[in-house]
Amino acid sequence: MRNPVDHDVQNVFRKRWSPYAYDPDRDVSSEQLKSLFEAARWAMSSFNAQPWRYIVGVRGRSDDIWKGVYETLVDGNREWARNAPVLALGLAELNYEHNGKPNRHAAHDLGAASASLALEAAARGLAVHQMGGFSVDRARELFDLPDGVEPYTAMAIGYPAERGTGEGELEKRDSKPRQRKALNELVIRGGF
Repeated sequence: MRNPVDHDVQNVFRKRWSPYAYDPDRDVSSEQLKSLFEAARWAMSSFNAQPWRYIVGVRGRSDDIWKGVYETLVDGNREWARNAPVLALGLAELNYEHNGKPNRHAAHDLGAASASLALEAAARGLAVHQMGGFSVDRARELFDLPDGVEPYTAMAIGYPAERGTGEGELEKRDSKPRQRKALNELVIRGGF
């Protein structure tokens, strides 16, 4: 298991990680991708509005979308994401469909959906690396996004490269010990 934990959790939480090195020769099947986005579909959301939307590019199947998502990435992310067979953008509708009022929970709900997607990926031996380093303006332009739809994250999805096969600095990043803040830094009132 990749992640050292202090308390008992399901194995999928220990397996989930965000690698920089992806196996460029291993495709993700349509069935696998459907399962990942099915997990996202069943995430919780305010008023069950499900404000998340995804733009998904799969190398070899929707190259134009893959290239478009790739083009939105900052240079530092392009360096390693070029090997990911799937690139996606996570978007949120900023207003509720049922009443048109602002949905201040839209980004949170997108995060819940994307976390569900990432955990399903980990359970299947895949990995998801979410990125904030992308151009919102370029995403709007390339994908003709309407007002009220906000791009929040880019994602690389694929099979992690085997240990020792990554490139220089990327291999070092992937080999660093995983760390998280202690629970007492995160639970700031109350307790157990």
